[in-house]
Amino acid sequence: MEFENGVQFDPGFTAYISAIVPNINYIYGNINRYKNFGQKKNFFKMHCQKIEELLNTYIAFYLGCMLWADAVKTIKDKPILNNFICGAEYNEEETLYEVIFTTEYAKQFIKDMKYYAGKDIKIEDYKFDILNAYKEFLKVNKGFTKLSKTDDIELPDCIKELSETDAKTVIDNIEKILDKGDLTELYSMREMIL
Repeated sequence: MEFENGVQFDPGFTAYISAIVPNINYIYGNINRYKNFGQKKNFFKMHCQKIEELLNTYIAFYLGCMLWADAVKTIKDKPILNNFICGAEYNEEETLYEVIFTTEYAKQFIKDMKYYAGKDIKIEDYKFDILNAYKEFLKVNKGFTKLSKTDDIELPDCIKELSETDAKTVIDNIEKILDKGDLTELYSMREMIL
C-alpha cells in the first residue's frame, strides 16, 4: 500500500460487509410476520447460517478498523484520506448505536439458535472483547469526527500500541486479506492489539 499522499480512512473493508442492523431487522421482521411457530422456526433455520456469517464478518470488520488505525498511527503526520465523517458533529448515542446493537444481538443470537433451531452455540469471548474494545475506540476518537491526520488517532487503554515492525506486518496482512475478500482472517491478528 502506498502512503506518500496520506492513508485511506478505509483500506477497503467496506467492500466486504453488508450493514448489520437493516439485515437483522429485515430477517426478524419476516420471522414476526408468521403466526405459526413452525414457520418462524423454519424461516430462522433457513437464515441462521447467513446471520452467523454476518456477525462474524461484522465483528472482524470492527477488529480490522482497530488494526488499521493502530498500524497507520505509526505513519506520522500523514493526512487521512476520504474520512467523510471528519468535521461532522459528534453524537455519542448515534455513534455507538451499531456496535451496541451488534453486541446485544450477538447475545440474542445464542438464545435464538437454542429457541428456533434447537442448537447450543457459543460465540467466542474474544469476539465480545473486540466489540467492547471497538466501542471504546469509537468513544476516544469521537466517532472519527476529528480524524484528519494519523497523529489524531487515539487508542483506548484496552488496545495495545503496535511497534513500527508490527504495524508493517499488520498492513501487509490486511492487504493480503483484502485481496482474498475474507475479513474473518483478521481474527488471526487480534492478539497483536487486544
